[in-house]
Amino acid sequence: MSFEKGDTVVLHDEHSEFDGQVGEVTQVSETMFGDATYIIQFEDGQEAGISEDAIEAAPEDAATDEDE
Repeated sequence: MSFEKGDTVVLHDEHSEFDGQVGEVTQVSETMFGDATYIIQFEDGQEAGISEDAIEAAPEDAATDEDE
């Protein structure tokens, strides 16, 4: 599944301080190999260079900054 700017996602990366958090895709880039990488904005910061296999669509009722 590919994601677009503005999509709400959950990060699954045990090496990230944002593991398990809900964030918003702020930029989508394509590598020279044709794979998408993402920059995701979280409440406490952002994470860049995230591969598609490390994120999943957030549930519709997931809390984001816009909900507060």
